[in-house]
Amino acid sequence: MLKPALLIIAGRIAGFIAAFITPLILVRIFDVATFGTYKQWFLLYITLLTITQIGMSESLLYFLPKADGEAGRYVMNSVLFLAGVGAAAAAALVLNADAIARWMSNPALEALIPLLALYLLLMQASIGLETVMTARSAYRSAALTYAVTDVMRALFLIVPVLIAPSLRALLHGAVAFAALRVLYTAHYFWRTFGPGFRPDARCFVRQLAYALPFALAVFASIAQENLHQYAVSGLFDAATFAIYSVGCLQIPLVDLVATTVCNVMMVGMTTAIHDGRESQVIDLWHDTVRKLALGFFPLAGLLLIVARDLVVMLFTETYLASVPILMVGLSAVVVASIPIDGLLRVYAKTNVLLAINLVRLAMIALLIQWAIRSFGLVGAILVTMFALTIGKAIGLAAAASLWRVGVGRLLPWRALFLIAVVSLAAAMPALAVSYGLQAAPAIRILAIGAAYGVAYATLALSAGLVSSHERAAASQLLGKLQFMLPVRYQHKPS
Repeated sequence: MLKPALLIIAGRIAGFIAAFITPLILVRIFDVATFGTYKQWFLLYITLLTITQIGMSESLLYFLPKADGEAGRYVMNSVLFLAGVGAAAAAALVLNADAIARWMSNPALEALIPLLALYLLLMQASIGLETVMTARSAYRSAALTYAVTDVMRALFLIVPVLIAPSLRALLHGAVAFAALRVLYTAHYFWRTFGPGFRPDARCFVRQLAYALPFALAVFASIAQENLHQYAVSGLFDAATFAIYSVGCLQIPLVDLVATTVCNVMMVGMTTAIHDGRESQVIDLWHDTVRKLALGFFPLAGLLLIVARDLVVMLFTETYLASVPILMVGLSAVVVASIPIDGLLRVYAKTNVLLAINLVRLAMIALLIQWAIRSFGLVGAILVTMFALTIGKAIGLAAAASLWRVGVGRLLPWRALFLIAVVSLAAAMPALAVSYGLQAAPAIRILAIGAAYGVAYATLALSAGLVSSHERAAASQLLGKLQFMLPVRYQHKPS
């Protein structure tokens, strides 16, 4: 699992940088209110894109590894269904533009809703591109596509704004990018599956049986993940929402690593179960959790130390009020080490996912207004992180019941304990540098990061947290950049 995951992660590094830089440029071009409108527009897009997939794109990770000659049919079913639902969602957006703008307390949104509708439709039709590549174990192609897609999207967003600094110019660039992506997706699917790329009713019934319960789970998941942002948007003006949104900063590296490793884990688990090697599933789960914790525990620790410097460097001192919100939200980085959603999807336990997300949604809905009244903006993120933790615990209980194992076998507890101890110990020299160094935020972040990184790497290697196999695999892969080359240009031994 390590090499495919690292391959895709390496391919997404360029995209990670581009996606991370985009808002940093925009925040220096737009005023606070306009930046808040931009964040609201994309919040609506992300919410609708995820909900309207109805689990069809993710279902390909379940069906394609064992689909054989029916692979193209599953993919075509997915494309047609997603395009149809995307068109319906786009029409609903346009018809309700005024109501949406009022709901989000921002009249400026209304004129931008038609562009959102078109962008959503185009992206929905092409959303399965990288998923298909990953499900078919075409990791090199997936890595390259992730990199090119993310960099191109960033360019299509930023360049129009540099020419004509307006939010509308940015959104026209987004639509143009989405149109190009649809054309490439259609070309790739036809080239890959040929005449087999056609709809099939029997396959579609199977997909719906898997996807519909998952779609309900996704709907509840998106609702509870974003309810705090919609609550703040509805209760406050666009400028205050911008402050809160910056505090809810998503670290792209966390998402790309967690999603990539989880997808590869799912393919590996599905293949093992299909081949009758079910005994390897728990070992693969432990290995996945340990690997994610190795990266996410120290990352959360470091970000806690540099939170203030990070906000000032990225978004200027205008957004200092975002720092406490960011520090609370960093707990999500730690719990991202437990990809319980992917595990339950391997066993098609989408009903359990639905129950988990409904519990989380109910908790947030019941507590968020009280939390905001009691703690201010920080209260919204506090109750959201609490619900996230409860959801992970419920998912782990379901996994224990599924495997019929005790708590001691459920997670790699010893490895997680050692990683946590090493992460805390590595924070000591970093804190010393933080208190002693008076410099610009960028210099402080580099110095603190270097101190933390050296201390963590030294302690982790000394404690045996990284195996020799993992060190060799990482060094070999990162030492080669062949993933950026088409297969036909790579040297093959005679």
